[in-house]
Amino acid sequence: MAEAVRSLERAFDLLEHLADAGGEMALSELTEVSGLPMPTIYRLMRTLVNQGYVRQEPSKRYALGPRLIRLGEGASRLLGTWARPVLAGLVDAIGETANMAVLEGDEAVYVAQVPSKHSMRMFTEVGRRVQPHCTGVGKALLSQLPDRRVREILARTGMSAHTPHTFTDPDALLAELERIRRQGYALDDEEQEIGVRCVAVPLRGAPTLTAISVSGPSGRMTRETVPDVVPIMRDAADRFAKELGPTA
Repeated sequence: MAEAVRSLERAFDLLEHLADAGGEMALSELTEVSGLPMPTIYRLMRTLVNQGYVRQEPSKRYALGPRLIRLGEGASRLLGTWARPVLAGLVDAIGETANMAVLEGDEAVYVAQVPSKHSMRMFTEVGRRVQPHCTGVGKALLSQLPDRRVREILARTGMSAHTPHTFTDPDALLAELERIRRQGYALDDEEQEIGVRCVAVPLRGAPTLTAISVSGPSGRMTRETVPDVVPIMRDAADRFAKELGPTA
């Protein structure tokens, strides 16, 4: 029984390593990052391949498999459900629409939203996918990745200009991400839509790359309000990340 549990733990660790590397790794790379013997990794990966949770590419590299999609979609729906009380608390405290998004592939995907009670409010459909370079949640998500991964994502998605304020230069965005890491929050200063300002914070320690944001008209969500909003959001993010973490 103990050996079966240990094998299960190792298999999940290998899936996590694949996810952290962008979804694809060679056997030698898995050996290096996991510290496990190559025969052990090969045996576990063959089992995961046979079950559809991993696939082996023609290049012999291992990639996350299609059977994980159903699990991920179910988990995303539950994440949105679990997040609603947290977002509702932010709406009560701040007064603006609160959102939660995760990084899925190269895009930020909104998984939950609680709208503001104001008649003029921001609305983003749950399930909407957006480029990460031009949104508060997107930049908060990217800030949790190494620069190399960020450049790879930007090379695939491009950096289209939604407004005159959108970041369109990779080096400038990387400098902005470093600033976000230092200050602990991201600001969408009318970068996706003129007249809309958004503040976002990452959920440090959450099982997947996640961020929450509040957004509202620039006239209400002014630059002067940001220092008051950020501590409230950080506290909510820290508490929710702990709820999502391991409980054993």
